[in-house]
Amino acid sequence: MPASAESSSPRPLFLTTRWSVVLAARTGGDGEHALETLCRTYWYPLYAFVRSRGHPPADAQDLTQEFFARLLSRNYLDGVAPERGRFRTFLRMALQRFLANEWDRARAQKRGGGCVHVPFDAGLAERRLSDEREGPLPPDRIYDRRWALALLDDAAARLEAEYAAAGKSAEFLALKPHLTAGRGEIPYADVAAALQTSGGAARVAIHRLRRRFRESFRQAVADTVSSPEELETEMREVLAVLGNR
Repeated sequence: MPASAESSSPRPLFLTTRWSVVLAARTGGDGEHALETLCRTYWYPLYAFVRSRGHPPADAQDLTQEFFARLLSRNYLDGVAPERGRFRTFLRMALQRFLANEWDRARAQKRGGGCVHVPFDAGLAERRLSDEREGPLPPDRIYDRRWALALLDDAAARLEAEYAAAGKSAEFLALKPHLTAGRGEIPYADVAAALQTSGGAARVAIHRLRRRFRESFRQAVADTVSSPEELETEMREVLAVLGNR
């Protein structure tokens, strides 16, 4: 029998963080594959940052790909240590350094010519940027907001996988639209009808989903820091970014 999504407990914080993935990548093998997967998770904030620096879409795609290629090379990770800061800050500073030092070389390189190609949908990115544009913001603010949204996406993906493992994909799809809705905005009768259950059971299901989403989001943030103190600071900063519409 599959494990219940409601009874599943979150994995311990700081067991496998983004920093541990970066450090493992120095030795190659599975570490390099894990870091490549990590790039797929956070490509959009990085691409948005490059675009916000004035680079057109084609150049931004080339630059982002080349940055990933450098990040996935062992030499580029020499000297990297978790105590140097949070993963969000590390990636932004590494990208800023790359753009400052490698622009001419990366610009001359043909798209896809790097040693590693991390697949991402530049067309989707451009549509998202168009939909999310909220007036002129400095690149760092744009990056931080896209990073926060990527964490939300990551948390939702974790939760969806959890429900799927419990054989409750249909329940998740019915409840997902109400993850971040205000309590007075949730149509419990419609949810109950969709789940073929009572109004009370629908309320309980939504409450459990939202609680697990908060836990999943906290885990997603915890994966980008290396200590409980950093987690609390990062949670406050990410929530502040999300609150600034």
